Amino acid sequence: VPLTRAPTKVSEYTSKEIYGRRPYTPTIERFSMSVRRVALLTAGGFAPCLSAAVGDLIERYTEVAPEVEIIAYQYGYHGLLTGNYIVIDEEARKNAGLLRNFGGSPIGNSRVKLTNAKNLVERGLVAEGVDPLAFAAEQLRKDGVDVLHTIGGDDTNTTAADLAAYLHEHNYELTVVGLPKTIDNDVVPIRQSLGAWTAADEGANFAFNVIGEHRSNPRMLIVHECMGRNCGYLTAETALRYRQLLDTKQWAPSLGLTRERWDVHAVYLPEVKLDIAAEAERLKAIMDEQGNVNIFLSEGAGVPEIIAELEAAGEEVQRDPFGHVKLDTINPGQWFAKKFAKLIGAEKVMVQKSGYYSRAAAAHQEDLDLIKSMCDLAVECALRGEPGVIGQDEENGDVLTAIAFPRIAGGKPFNIDQDWFKGLMEGIGQHVEASDAPVEH
Repeated sequence: VPLTRAPTKVSEYTSKEIYGRRPYTPTIERFSMSVRRVALLTAGGFAPCLSAAVGDLIERYTEVAPEVEIIAYQYGYHGLLTGNYIVIDEEARKNAGLLRNFGGSPIGNSRVKLTNAKNLVERGLVAEGVDPLAFAAEQLRKDGVDVLHTIGGDDTNTTAADLAAYLHEHNYELTVVGLPKTIDNDVVPIRQSLGAWTAADEGANFAFNVIGEHRSNPRMLIVHECMGRNCGYLTAETALRYRQLLDTKQWAPSLGLTRERWDVHAVYLPEVKLDIAAEAERLKAIMDEQGNVNIFLSEGAGVPEIIAELEAAGEEVQRDPFGHVKLDTINPGQWFAKKFAKLIGAEKVMVQKSGYYSRAAAAHQEDLDLIKSMCDLAVECALRGEPGVIGQDEENGDVLTAIAFPRIAGGKPFNIDQDWFKGLMEGIGQHVEASDAPVEH
């Protein structure tokens, strides 16, 4: 049942649209109690789902298999490598529901790539010559973990699958059941990653206050920079929800309060071709008429051009342990602002990033509903020994299921041919053409 636009409330979905072509009903039964100890682990960047997912997993185990011991590694794979974990005691089980009211991760995250031995040695997490994957796997064996729940992106979950495969080869069975966390919503083949809806809502609210600055100076250029390394989903969804927020407001043009001045005037994504000259001409006309221009920018847009410019100037481009360019060091928002300010005659420029504000928010109701459904199924799969990443399988009718790890990948590009995105860009008045080169990941 393909959607024609991006729904803004969970009530706008049918149960089929949220959980697949058939509604998902958790199976409540007594399982084989070969599972004695379960470990939870959150990793990668934050998203507005981690805290709620930890709480829901604890509650579900307490409900259907209270005998199972639950531990939580501190700071993701960092805690696994150092053997740092906490035991979820009775008080923690009783209070687990409180986690839905908070963002962040109560058990902590880190950016640790187990295949990057050099980085781990430098950080003192493993000794020189030690295979980090084998070291982590042996730590799981030492800790007596039967089930590992990873809440993270594609790297987090596929790494966990590698750990399980290593242990299997060494006669230890570990079931890994992952949950897809990323505000970029770019995990293949999962339709909706946890936290992305909430991040878009929070980004829209952030933008509303920032764009209130548009009359602080004549000819004002405001760039709202959203997270999204290689996928424009979050920026597009945020722009959509921001415009829907504007739909709820009343305007007084005779007082200078116009929707046109508060509106989104441009949306730039990695998947969309950018003709700076043509866009500058269009935006200059808006600046001349309205006195301000508001741009929603995906931080991954224009990155190849920025890198080429920096390297041509002899500057080194910094990268993280995963090999990703550190976007905060190349500052795409400032680059775009500088380019456009001169071309459209801006007198004042403001660049504001909503990423950290949005990603650490508490999950909103539509995400809470999806988190609950995924966690219930994750526990069910874990107890029956079925590994995989829980998600709506886009290659199997959007059914919520445990997707085999070899099918999980990152870098799913945003589909700019969706009707809701076409409608968004038509409303803005911006021409859309697919980028010439595929987005690099």
